[in-house]
Amino acid sequence: MANPIYISTLCFPFFSPRQAPVMEPSSPRKPHLPSLPLDSENKATEFHPFSTSPPHMLAFHLAWLSLFSCFFSTFSIPPLIPIMRQNLNLSAADVGAAGTAAFVGSIFSRLAMGPVCDLVGPRIASAALSLITAPIVLATAFISSPTSFILVRFLIGFCLANFVANQFWMSSLFSTSVVGLANGFAAGWANMGAGVAQLTMPLLYSFVKSFNVPENTAWRVIFVVPATFQAITAIMVLIYGQELPCKDSIKVSNKPKESFLRLLFNGLMNYRGWILGLIYGCCFGVEMTMDNIVAQYFYYRFGVNLQVAGTIAACFGLTNWFARPMGGVVSDQMAKLFGVRGRLWGLWAVLTVAGLLCVLMGRANSVGASIGVMCMFSVFVQAASGLTFGIVPFVSKRSRRLNFEPQTPNTVMSLGVISGMTGSGGTVGAVVTQMLLFSGDKFSTQTSISIMGLMMIICTLPISLIYFPQWGGMFCTPNETSIGEEDYSLLV
Repeated sequence: MANPIYISTLCFPFFSPRQAPVMEPSSPRKPHLPSLPLDSENKATEFHPFSTSPPHMLAFHLAWLSLFSCFFSTFSIPPLIPIMRQNLNLSAADVGAAGTAAFVGSIFSRLAMGPVCDLVGPRIASAALSLITAPIVLATAFISSPTSFILVRFLIGFCLANFVANQFWMSSLFSTSVVGLANGFAAGWANMGAGVAQLTMPLLYSFVKSFNVPENTAWRVIFVVPATFQAITAIMVLIYGQELPCKDSIKVSNKPKESFLRLLFNGLMNYRGWILGLIYGCCFGVEMTMDNIVAQYFYYRFGVNLQVAGTIAACFGLTNWFARPMGGVVSDQMAKLFGVRGRLWGLWAVLTVAGLLCVLMGRANSVGASIGVMCMFSVFVQAASGLTFGIVPFVSKRSRRLNFEPQTPNTVMSLGVISGMTGSGGTVGAVVTQMLLFSGDKFSTQTSISIMGLMMIICTLPISLIYFPQWGGMFCTPNETSIGEEDYSLLV
């Protein structure tokens, strides 16, 4: 039979008729047969975002939906702060401290999640964290003081470490030719949880209050929604998720596990992970800061009501539906044209434009202009996040030629650690911007937004320092001589 014609080879190819390899189960639960063409590492070489075929595409949907619920939980509080502030007698300093606390909790959990994924796999790590933090989300209904408000926000922030498991899972299942696309869609669709929370939580509050429920009770009752949603998605990941689709992958998984400390040390000694952490702090960290303050910004500066402010804030988060995946597409296409050097140049260009738009947003003086610039800014800053994780899977790869060779017995793969370092950098960036610019009244909010844009532009410069001996850097060509492992991974 003739090969089918693909309508779109970029994002939406039809299923390939290639027969999948036979698999052997590694546990009592029988693995699903892959329905996508695979490379030599048993990773899918095609990506079908609207397919649910197991195991690759089913894992994709479970991963983004689980992380979506975590973003929904974390950002279910900010759109209700004008109401909670009155009931709990919160000062501006309390609100700023709580916003910072939410990100601080995520820093350490993301860094720890990387090695945990290397040791036990992303499925178990993701589901366990969601189930542990779901009761904390529900505890929001019982806070009664500024101290408990800050503590709950700190603990809920831990669930955002699921982002590391999300990206680790996708990088483990999809080939380098589509990994940027897979990571972009998985994280982009998940990040929409922040925007959906900004939109739905004020609506849920108004709905409950319409039954003559007191204001102080109405906002408490609705936190059962994000808590239940997060627990359900975690159970789905445990029941339906699958990490090792093929026989060869299962054999690898039966090898002795690397020690936690060795995995951690190997990742921390790779300077590229530190630079990508800084860059991610300037894109995803800025995005999280905006999710935290944008509803209040429009509420107080332009005098819109709570529902309108939430809707405007939702526009910022909901562009993740296409913006972050678009970053993955750009990364993969630049790689096809210029190799890994193209991925680096694409990241620098997109993040620089995002910084310029951030500066412009702070200078806009009308609600219409501010919304318009905000939407353009959200597209570029979220695309930059997708471009960043289009580079991450290559940091822990080692090869001596342009095509990857099988890993040697002494090679330590620290993809989880690098993912954790980069992801933690995002939350560190959020903490820094929140503390420096949006805590206290040293600067007006609009001035702080413009300063944040300038910080983004300056922090793009270290991208030029990233160099891969086998692929080169922004301004350097590849090293044609033999490449040893020490040349690849050491800090200096």
